[in-house]
Amino acid sequence: MQRAISTHLLARHRLNTVWLDRIWNAGIPLVEIFCAREHFDYRDSSQVNEVAYWFGDAQLKAHSLHAPMFNDDCWGKTGPGAVIDITEVSKPKRIAHVDEIKRAIEVADKIQFRYLIQHLGVAGQEYDEARLEAAFNSLEELHLFAAHRGVRILLENIPSAICTAERLSYFVDAMHLDMGFCYDIGHAHLKGRFEKEFATLAPRVRSLHVHDNDGVEDRHLAPGLGTIDWGKAMAMFRTRQDQYPLLLELKDPGTSANPLDVVPAAFERLEKL
Repeated sequence: MQRAISTHLLARHRLNTVWLDRIWNAGIPLVEIFCAREHFDYRDSSQVNEVAYWFGDAQLKAHSLHAPMFNDDCWGKTGPGAVIDITEVSKPKRIAHVDEIKRAIEVADKIQFRYLIQHLGVAGQEYDEARLEAAFNSLEELHLFAAHRGVRILLENIPSAICTAERLSYFVDAMHLDMGFCYDIGHAHLKGRFEKEFATLAPRVRSLHVHDNDGVEDRHLAPGLGTIDWGKAMAMFRTRQDQYPLLLELKDPGTSANPLDVVPAAFERLEKL
């Protein structure tokens, strides 16, 4: 499977050409750009242009862009109003959230990427038909906006009652839109059923988020540092390995000046299984 990495690992740093060089030099050909404004500010034309210019003649390719989860530049610390939620039932608020995601999608005018990774709501939400209807309206608009730029939206499974694999699959079928899934094994493990969730979503999985945890807290650890059975996981991933790269979405452990130091060993561990 092709190696890929999310810049989620570098979220404490401003994304620039130095970090992109380091990703390529680590032997990784594909990257997912994580839209946190303190890291990659999709509103900042100077940063977008700098990164776009680098990609212009680089061998490293942008596989995907993770949609923003907050509209501020400090990981939502300005308050609840910073949360971006496409299931928001208040129409004015929902429109504002959709517009914020559109700003991120517009990055495709400068940096070519294939997929937008989108959360359906936020973690911990209860099931609510009104929220699903709001999500339908949001995604119908976002799908068209993204398609005009050659981008396909992938819905990510997150730990909430709305985002069980069965409900995500039903939702996409009901929408009749060309959407796939980004399968996050760490999130599925929090529900204690990563194999079952994958089996339900597998035909339309086009990207992965690979990380570990203890089954309780979403810690985005390197594989092997939590309780996921990676032998079973890699056997599962290889059943459809032509559909997606092996994309790590890790959190900076803060043990090195270069967070990418943990990456080669993580890939090697998985590939040997």
